[in-house]
Amino acid sequence: MGSVVMYASVSTDGFIADSDDQPGPLFDWLTSGDVPLDESGVLLVSRASYDYVRPYWDSIAVTIVGRHVFDLTDGWDGRPPSGVDHVVVVTHRPAPDGWDPAAPFHFVHDIETAVATAQRLAGDRVVEVAAGDVGGQVFAAGLVDEVRMDVAPAVFGTGKRYFGAADAHRLLDDPAVIQGDRVLHLRYRVRGPLD
Repeated sequence: MGSVVMYASVSTDGFIADSDDQPGPLFDWLTSGDVPLDESGVLLVSRASYDYVRPYWDSIAVTIVGRHVFDLTDGWDGRPPSGVDHVVVVTHRPAPDGWDPAAPFHFVHDIETAVATAQRLAGDRVVEVAAGDVGGQVFAAGLVDEVRMDVAPAVFGTGKRYFGAADAHRLLDDPAVIQGDRVLHLRYRVRGPLD
C-alpha cells in the first residue's frame, strides 16, 4: 500500500490561503523559474524544485479533498488535476446536479472511508491529502505517513491553516530540505503521537 502524504504550499506562518480563500504569493515559485514542470508551459520552476516536485507528482494516484476545495475548483470540470487518476471528496452533500457518474471522483462522508477508498484505488502509489480542514482531520486521526510543505516567503497573519482546525499532537522526523527559488520544500515523515 502506498504512502498517505499531506501536501500544500504554505506561508511561513502556516496558512494555505488568506481569509478570502486566495493563495496570494504562495504559488509564485511555480511560475518564477525556467524549467517547465508540466506540458502546459505555464508552470516554470527552478531546477531544484523540478527535481523535487516532478517525481512526487508522478507518484500520486489519488488526491483527497474536502467539498470546499471541490467547489472552489468547480470539480476540475470532472478531470482530476495534474495527471492524478482519482479524486476522493469528503462531503455530506451529494455530487452536484448533472455530475457525470463516470468521472473518476468518489464522494464519501468521512475521512476514514476517504483514506480506505483512496488506498484501494491507489494500490502501491501515493495518496495525497490536501492540507486544510480535511487534511488536518486525517493527520489528527493518525492516517498520514508524511507531511510535505512548499514554504513560500510570505506572512499572512490570518487565513486557512495548513493543519486546519483539527487538534493534532504528533511528532515528525527531521525534515528533508530542498531550497528552490522563492520556496523551501520540506518533507517530514510522521513518527506518531507525542508522548
